[in-house]
Amino acid sequence: MDGARRAVLRTEVPLMQNLTAPALAEWLADTSRPAPVLLDVREPWEIQTAAMPGIVSIPMREIPARSEELDDDAQIVCICHHGARSAQVAMFLESRGHANVFNLQGGIDAWSRQVDPSVPTY
Repeated sequence: MDGARRAVLRTEVPLMQNLTAPALAEWLADTSRPAPVLLDVREPWEIQTAAMPGIVSIPMREIPARSEELDDDAQIVCICHHGARSAQVAMFLESRGHANVFNLQGGIDAWSRQVDPSVPTY
C-alpha cells in the first residue's frame, strides 16, 4: 500500500487518544482548559473501593443504552481499573460520533500509583 493511501486510511478511522495519569492531573489542574467529563465505566462496587472526585459513573454494560446522556461535543476521559474496559468504551463512543474521547492509560490503578496515593489500589 502506498503512503498516500495509508494516510487516507488513517484519517478516516477514528484513533482513540490515550492519556497518562500525570497528563490528566495536569489537565485537571489547568484552569485555562475546560474540565473533561470523567466517565468511570467500572462496576459500582469498584467505585466504592476506589474513585476519583467528580466522576460520572456509567458501568460499561450500560453504555450502549445510556451514551445519549453524554454531550457529543464534550471532552470525555474514560476510566476503568487498568484501562482495557475504558479503551473499549472510548472506541464505542467514537463510533457513535464523539470526537473528543480519551482513555486513561492504566486506569484508576495508574491514577493511584502515579498521582494520588490516597486512592486505594485493588
